[in-house]
Amino acid sequence: MDLVSVKKIIEPMPATDGAGVKLKRAIGTPELDYFDPFLMLDEFGSDNAEDYIAGFPPHPHRGIETVTYMLNGEFEHEDSTGAKGRMSAGDVQWMKTGRGIIHSEMPAMQEGKLRGFQLWVNMPADLKMNKPEYIYIDNEKMQLYKDEEKRITIIAGKFMNQEGPVSKHNVEPIYFDVELEKGKEFIFDLPLTHNTFIYSVEGEIKIGDQEHHPIKSSKLALLTRAKHLKVLGLEKSKFLLISGKPIGEPIARGGPFVMNTKAEIAQAIQDYHNGTFARY
Repeated sequence: MDLVSVKKIIEPMPATDGAGVKLKRAIGTPELDYFDPFLMLDEFGSDNAEDYIAGFPPHPHRGIETVTYMLNGEFEHEDSTGAKGRMSAGDVQWMKTGRGIIHSEMPAMQEGKLRGFQLWVNMPADLKMNKPEYIYIDNEKMQLYKDEEKRITIIAGKFMNQEGPVSKHNVEPIYFDVELEKGKEFIFDLPLTHNTFIYSVEGEIKIGDQEHHPIKSSKLALLTRAKHLKVLGLEKSKFLLISGKPIGEPIARGGPFVMNTKAEIAQAIQDYHNGTFARY
């Protein structure tokens, strides 16, 4: 059997972003700069409002998609396209920044637990200068698979006969939130074309049949390319399964901008400062 195994386990590094929000960064670090097509993965969350209350004031992006998934708490979003919304637990905001967007994400709460994830997905050169798109997915409209052994929230991709709301996407993404009972297995066939990782949220899991270091809360496991994925819940567990088709193009980073060349980064900075950045 062509069974998926663990290639590497990564401990996220502490970081801050926005106006000082404390987070854990698993992709976009010296250890894992880029996992094509994924540019960054942050876990944000705390019971202490001082760690998140300053939020993410208005800031620009170009050339990427940002995928924000809320587990606990509420965020208010506003951007230069005129889109506004309040994210609650279980909601997803999938934003294709394209040629340029200026947005803010601010906590809509003064106390309590805030927890969620932001994933950056690269865009190919022929889409980077498209008009931005904003996709808001209410948790009540999310596709859900459930049986006695597991519960799967399907954000992108297909499980059994249920397909997530994000489809017909160039990297053919898979994004599942999997809750697995102790001693039970999650089995899924992955595309051989894709790069795949699992991010453990709670509990402890074992991937494949080979021995590996413990994968507990807030650990990222890079997976080998193979067809059959088998995950065992050593405890009652929760994890994110994220997979995408590599783009295979050069990348140039400049803070919130990700393009193909340094010249394009310089142009993005110039456009932002001269006021033409977010004109549609």
